[in-house]
Amino acid sequence: MTSDEHSLLAPGTLEAVATRVGKSLQGDQDGRGLRVGVAAALFNGGITSRLLDGVLDGLHGAGVDASDVTLAWAPGAFELPLVASALARSGRIDAVICLGAVIRGDTGHYDFVAGQCAAGIARVALDTGLPVVFGVLTTDTVDQALERSEPGDANKGREAALTAVEMCRLLRSSPLLG
Repeated sequence: MTSDEHSLLAPGTLEAVATRVGKSLQGDQDGRGLRVGVAAALFNGGITSRLLDGVLDGLHGAGVDASDVTLAWAPGAFELPLVASALARSGRIDAVICLGAVIRGDTGHYDFVAGQCAAGIARVALDTGLPVVFGVLTTDTVDQALERSEPGDANKGREAALTAVEMCRLLRSSPLLG
């Protein structure tokens, strides 16, 4: 399922809601000074490399210095949570972006790998308190993965990069959150 005009947040909604609550917090996309770890899967590496291009473009556009990006390659998507955990626990990273592609095949392998990868990445975020972003494509076909990793604003790697920056800023925006 994809987003369409009916599922997008209407313009002005955040401002309108802010008048009805005591505090309304939101991160921004200023990545200056942030240190970002990227855990990337080698399996389906042609897709991962396209996502990585999107991440690097997104981080650069947000102002993250290339020297503040650490890239670690895992054999596959199943191994991403452990690599993400090591990056997050290093004390030298503000956010982790996990990249890969799990493409449905003829066996149940997809369900186990995709599910455990997602659960593991969520666990790392909750256990460490750092933003750990799920930039792993879970598609039925290679064509779907290629479409989601095309260069440009719709690249899911680029979206993951901007999510990482925004989450860092959100968590730092208030003593309530960090």
